[in-house]
Amino acid sequence: MAISGHFDDSLAETPLLLDTVDGAVDFKGRPALRSYSGGWRAAAFIIAVEVAERFAYYGIESNLISFLTGPLGQSTAAAAENVNIWSGTTSLLPLLGAFVADSFLGRYRTIMLATIMYILALGMLTLSAVLPFSNVNCQISSSSTSCSELQVILFFISLYLVALAQGGHKPCVQAFGADQFDTEHPEELKARSSFFNWWYFTYTAGLLVTISILNYIQDNVSWVFGFGIPCIVMVIALVVFSCGTFTYRFSIQGGEKSPFLRIGKVFTVALRNWRTTPSTIAGEEEARGTMPHQGSDQFRFLNKALVAPDGSRKDGTVCDAYEVEEAKALLRLFPIWAASLIYAVVFAQPPTFFTKQGVTLERKIWPGILVPAASLQSFISLSIVLFMPTYDRIIVPIARAITGKFSGISMLQRIGTGMFFSTIAMVVAAFVEMKRLKMAQDYGLIDMPDVTIPMSIWWLIPQYVLFGISMGFTMVGLQEFFYDQMPGELRSVGLALYLSIFGVGSFLSGFLVSCIEKATSGDGHYSWFANNLNRAHLDYFYALLAGLNIVGLAAFLFFSKSYVYKRAST
Repeated sequence: MAISGHFDDSLAETPLLLDTVDGAVDFKGRPALRSYSGGWRAAAFIIAVEVAERFAYYGIESNLISFLTGPLGQSTAAAAENVNIWSGTTSLLPLLGAFVADSFLGRYRTIMLATIMYILALGMLTLSAVLPFSNVNCQISSSSTSCSELQVILFFISLYLVALAQGGHKPCVQAFGADQFDTEHPEELKARSSFFNWWYFTYTAGLLVTISILNYIQDNVSWVFGFGIPCIVMVIALVVFSCGTFTYRFSIQGGEKSPFLRIGKVFTVALRNWRTTPSTIAGEEEARGTMPHQGSDQFRFLNKALVAPDGSRKDGTVCDAYEVEEAKALLRLFPIWAASLIYAVVFAQPPTFFTKQGVTLERKIWPGILVPAASLQSFISLSIVLFMPTYDRIIVPIARAITGKFSGISMLQRIGTGMFFSTIAMVVAAFVEMKRLKMAQDYGLIDMPDVTIPMSIWWLIPQYVLFGISMGFTMVGLQEFFYDQMPGELRSVGLALYLSIFGVGSFLSGFLVSCIEKATSGDGHYSWFANNLNRAHLDYFYALLAGLNIVGLAAFLFFSKSYVYKRAST
C-alpha cells in the first residue's frame, strides 16, 4: 500500500481519461479519480470513526466529576478543578498531534496510531475498575481520604493516555474528512460547507445515546462496563476506518520545507530585518509583484522578510510573498482565538457544576429509577440534533439567497450568534440556581445536603437547550473557520488551534474556580463552591460568567470587524 505522510512529485502517470482531483491521490499513490474517491462515500467512514471517538471521550468526560466525588472521594471544588485540568489538557494536546500529522506521519497514519492508543488507554481504564484492589472503597474523613493508591495511579495514567490519544485523533479526523471535498469544484465546495454541519449533527446524535445510556450504566450498574463499552466501540471504529481506505483521497505534500519551518523563517527574517526602511520594503514588493492577498496591508512588519538586511535579494536567505502570506494568515487568527476564550470558560460548566446541581434535585421518573444527573447533558445533544438539520436545510438556503454566500452567513457571524446564546444560557442558569436555593431554604434543607430538594430536575433543561443552540452556531463556526482560514498544509493545526481554545478555557475555568474558592471560603464563610451546594452560591458564579461572556462577545465583535477572510467568497 502506497499510503504515506508525504507524497513524492514523481507519481505514476495515469491517462486523464477520467476526471481527476488536483493535488490528491488515492491509497496507491495514483491521481485520485473524482467518481471513485472522496466525497460523501469517503466522508461517511470518517464520520463513523468520529462518532465512535466522541462516544468514548464523552463516555468518560460527561460523568467524570461523579467518579471523582464518588469512588475517589474528592471535594466538589477539587473534582471540578481536576475535570477542568484534564479537559484543558485534552484540548491542548491536539496541537502536538497536528504537528506530528502535518510534518511527519500524515493525517491517515496519525488517526490509525491514535485509535490504537485510544484502545490501549480505555483498556487500562477498564482494568483500573476491574482489578481486585478496586474493591477497596475510598473513605472520606475529616483529615484524609484512604483509597488504593495503585488504583488511583492507574486511573490517572489511563485518563491522561486517553488525552494523548485524543490529541492525535481530534485535529486529524475532521481535517481528513474535509479533505475528501475538492474546493475547486463548485458542487463539492457546497458539499464541504454542509459537511461541517452534518459532521457535528452525526456525532452529536451519537453523544445523545452515549450520555443517556453510558451515564446510567456508570451510576447504576458498574464503572467497569461504563469504561469497557467505549473500549469495544473504539475497536470497531478501527475496523471501520480501515475499511474506508480504498475510498479516501490523500492530499499531496511535496518535498518542500515543512510549513512550520517556512512560517518560522518569516518571523525570524522579519525580526532580523527590523531596521529595514519602509522604502526598501516597498521597492521589493513592487519588484516581486502584487502581494497575493487582499489583506496584505495587515501586519506589514512581516513584509520585512521579503528583503535581506542590506536591501539586496538573496535567494534562500529571504522569504517569498507566499510564505509571508502564510505567516499573516496564521497571525490573523489569534485575535479571534483570544476573543473566544471566555466562551470556552462558559463551555466548561455543563459537565461540572450543572451536573452537581442536578444531583440535589428530584430525579425520580419511575419508582426506583433515577435520572443520572450527567444524562441531562443529552439535552445539549438533542437540541443540536434538532437544530442542525433546520439550520442546514432551512436557515442556510434562505440566508444564501439573501447574501449570496455558500454558508448563508459568514463564519464569524455564526460564531458571534452562538456566543450571544451562551450568555442567555448563563443568565437562565443563574435564575434557576436562585430558585433551587430558595426551595432549599423554604423547606428547611439548607444544612441537609443529602436530602433531595423538592424541585424537579427538569428545571435545568432550558439552560442545557440554550447551550446546545449556542454550540450549533459557535462550535461549528469555529471548526469551519479555523480549517478554512489556515494555509492548506496546516489545516490539522488550524483545527488544533480551534480545540486549544477550549483547552485554555478549561484551564482558565479551573483557575477561576480556584481563585473564587480561596477568596470566598475565609473567615468561616461557605465558599461559592461549598460541598454543601445549599450553602454555596453557584448563582453568583453563573452571573459572573454571563458578565464576562458579554465582555468576550464585545471583544469578538471588535476583532471581527477588521478581519479579512483568506478568500473573498467566504
